[in-house]
Amino acid sequence: MKSTAYQEQNLGVHVPMVSDRLFLAPSPGTGGSKPTPVTPAAKRLGGQWFGRISGLMFTILCFWSVPGEVVRANQVENRELQIGVVQRFGSKPTDKLILKAVEGDRLYVRFEGGDGTPQTQEVTEMQLEIIMKPLAEPILEERLVLSTHRSFENAEQNADEWRKKGIEVEIAHPGRWQVWAKREVYGTPLLRRLLLQSLQAQGYETAFLDTAILQQKPQPSWVFEGFRYNRDRLEIWARSDRIQVSREKEDRNPILYPGTLRVQPNAYGSFTLVNKVPIEDYLRGVVPHEIGAEAPYPAVEAQAIIARTYVLRNLRRFAIDNYELCANTECQVYKGIGETWDRSDRAIAATAGKVLTYNNELIDALYSSTTGGITAPFQDMWDGADRPYLRAVLDSVGNVWDLSRYSLANEQNFRRFITLDKGFNEEEWDVFRWREVSSLAQMNKNLKDYLQEKQHPQANFQTIQAVEVVERSNAGRAIAVNVTTDQGSVRLVKDEILRAFWAPLSTFFYLERMYGEDKSFKGYVFVGGGFGHGVGLSQSGSHRLAKLGWTSDRILQFYYPGTEIEPVSEEIIFWRDPLATTEEG
Repeated sequence: MKSTAYQEQNLGVHVPMVSDRLFLAPSPGTGGSKPTPVTPAAKRLGGQWFGRISGLMFTILCFWSVPGEVVRANQVENRELQIGVVQRFGSKPTDKLILKAVEGDRLYVRFEGGDGTPQTQEVTEMQLEIIMKPLAEPILEERLVLSTHRSFENAEQNADEWRKKGIEVEIAHPGRWQVWAKREVYGTPLLRRLLLQSLQAQGYETAFLDTAILQQKPQPSWVFEGFRYNRDRLEIWARSDRIQVSREKEDRNPILYPGTLRVQPNAYGSFTLVNKVPIEDYLRGVVPHEIGAEAPYPAVEAQAIIARTYVLRNLRRFAIDNYELCANTECQVYKGIGETWDRSDRAIAATAGKVLTYNNELIDALYSSTTGGITAPFQDMWDGADRPYLRAVLDSVGNVWDLSRYSLANEQNFRRFITLDKGFNEEEWDVFRWREVSSLAQMNKNLKDYLQEKQHPQANFQTIQAVEVVERSNAGRAIAVNVTTDQGSVRLVKDEILRAFWAPLSTFFYLERMYGEDKSFKGYVFVGGGFGHGVGLSQSGSHRLAKLGWTSDRILQFYYPGTEIEPVSEEIIFWRDPLATTEEG
């Protein structure tokens, strides 16, 4: 492996492979399991729970773990997704989940018994709690964090840069996106420290050790027929393929999930509740919550196509935790099927199996709430290869600005553009234009939190002295912001700007310095437009285009020039490893 060669050459050590170990709690008691009814869900489970774990691992491997790989449609035959609907369950000892069957149905809970054989329990409701299990001996939990990021896009690009250097890595999300030195390769404290020292000697400042000594560990627990059970892994399904999940007894917004549920360990010492769900059912819980239940029908169709494209393109995101996508804005908002709308259901059915492609490959189907009047090219927000179909598009059907003559990289042009508020697709939306005030105290706190999380050498600064946009793209996005503090300068680039400062709603802004009555520096006003990264389709803009009579095809061509709508087929490439040297079908 490349990393082995790199370490032997640069660190003078041999790299052993360290296997992960799984610790299962002993069974709290015996007692016969109840017979399992043969339901559609049970048939899918097939009575071979542990066999399915290897099947899941196969799916994950298909989408991430093999460098140089090309992933095609024939590798996802049943279109069932693995969605992490509750992440990091057990990170707090008070965490709780209440699972209920719908009226007239039952839940079936399967887990490994104390003798190693599967056991099944039948309930109408179960309450999963966290108990803190004392460890016989303290355990060192440690990972070498090579970098920390606001987005998966930048984390993946950074991971590729480390791979080019011969260092094996994995992408994690313990709360923020991080790139870790691969734990199986750097499996001892010595190896991790040798690598860190080598990187620091070469001038890399982003790497650090995240170390904790554990005296206890969390474990999911529930009570059944007077016995308490503690297990790291369990499966839950119902006859109806419907399970309601709440965070507490009086939860006013329980979520109804289709398919089956699984509790499993993650890479952070806690657990994930994973929903195994067919993609078209999944979309019923995504489309109306992303585009809005009352959106014009062509906009809903467009959202259905790009949501389907997005999920199939991004199945590798949570490979480290053995599932594929999350259920929040880090991926796509997914709220189950408790609230569905006829309009979105019709749009999903009408576009079933349709995806958006460019040169026979699924596009990076990024979209945002509001662009501010012009969409951002991919490289305005993230590092990595250009996406030709993600370019600057004036979000207007009129001729409100000539970008070829008046580049928004020019500060005067940009400020003049921000004063325009008519003639745009998004002009009726509140976040099309905005002014956000941020006090110096708030900005100091935001920047300190950001730098401390990255373990930056200037994290202990006292106060910000100045903030300046020093580079702007042709489409007007702030590419680089220089922050001067009493300890020196910090350069914030692209989407990291939004991670360091909470006031701006996008990177489409300029700054006005604020002064008090005594003429002392008080902070900044961020003046800008749009909400979110601004790349690809504007959801608010698509509303207006649909009202103007545009079809979903035309809307998608407007925001993703040069793309095609196609049915999923074996000829389409889902995702291509940028370091691939040969194509593997």
